[in-house]
Amino acid sequence: MVISKRMAPLVEGSSAIRKLFEEGKALAKVVGKENVYDYSLGNPSVPAPEAVKASIIRNLEEKDPLYLHGYMSNSGYDEVRQAVADNLNRRFGSEYKGEDIIMTVGAASGINDILNLFLDPDDEVVAFAPFFGEYRNYTAMAGGVLKVVPADTETFQINIDALDAVITERTRLVIVNNPNNPTGVIYSGETLDRLQAALARAEERIGHPIYVISDEPYRELVYDGNVLPFMPDHIRNCLIVYSFSKSLSLPGERIGYVAVSPRMEAYEEVLAGLVVTNRIGSVNAPSLMQLVIMDCLEEKPRLEIYDSNRRMLYDKLTALGFECLKPQGAFYLFVKSPIEDYKAFIEEGKKEHILMVDASGFGCPGYVRLAYCVSPEMIRRSFPAFERLAEKMKERGNKA
Repeated sequence: MVISKRMAPLVEGSSAIRKLFEEGKALAKVVGKENVYDYSLGNPSVPAPEAVKASIIRNLEEKDPLYLHGYMSNSGYDEVRQAVADNLNRRFGSEYKGEDIIMTVGAASGINDILNLFLDPDDEVVAFAPFFGEYRNYTAMAGGVLKVVPADTETFQINIDALDAVITERTRLVIVNNPNNPTGVIYSGETLDRLQAALARAEERIGHPIYVISDEPYRELVYDGNVLPFMPDHIRNCLIVYSFSKSLSLPGERIGYVAVSPRMEAYEEVLAGLVVTNRIGSVNAPSLMQLVIMDCLEEKPRLEIYDSNRRMLYDKLTALGFECLKPQGAFYLFVKSPIEDYKAFIEEGKKEHILMVDASGFGCPGYVRLAYCVSPEMIRRSFPAFERLAEKMKERGNKA
């Protein structure tokens, strides 16, 4: 073997979601794209706002090319960072300064910057099931170990009662994804206050601070009048990681930021360190997209489209007898397998050309995730297939 021992298991266990996506493309060549119901990938189906295109054109036409395409500070353009800080302060009553913002190559880059800054070999990161599966790979690449708090399958809020047993002297970081991928649950302010209290007790026990990564790519995707708590109002040592991939439908552009809370312990040390890990990891975020984001901070996602998809899919599946968690945010539907053999449920879905993501990769076996950031037409076309799948599951249940 020529690749490193560290990389070998990551290559072997490469993303199941991406594999399923590729499987769907291959199936489409056989049965036709219109006959494949691909709920695998969180790839927004809504086009980016026109303001994005207008900003790209304006910047290309008006900016000095040496400025537009040249190096800048590793943390990003000063005016962009200040604009992001001002936007956060206006919306949430926070007190960020421009220098507290580090522009990154999407949320993944921001998370990796933080992990590489904090982790020594075999240090630990805590995630709450169900969690975005790439957290495991990100942590491994930084030399750390991901420790998983089991899911509270009654509420799917953070299972704080099980947290203390997972935290050890090697725990450095906790990752919280709010709204949650894959469940669509919003962690309430009360839950986050309980989390802070639990972390404070653990910090006293282990003798050092624990920092929280607040992974927020779905911040703007919230339904039914729900309000997403602003994490630094509840968690002291908070690092917000944000991406514009979902809110502005720009997953391929890879642009986001880290916001370092001025309230956190060792604030100056953390901020200086992130500048270095950002430089080592990606030098700087893409220059053109930084300037585009500055123009588009007030743009909103087409929430009504996702909301319509959410209601349509949830109503249909629950009417067919599937047990589903009604999403409060993001654009995923979390469905419990109606039979004990959840892998068989997924395979039966494939026979009907329905591609559902196995949630065991999210630390929650027995469930599947459906990404409803797809066209409404595809959802409607998939209904007969779901009807057939529901009938098959009933037949299996009757035989059991």
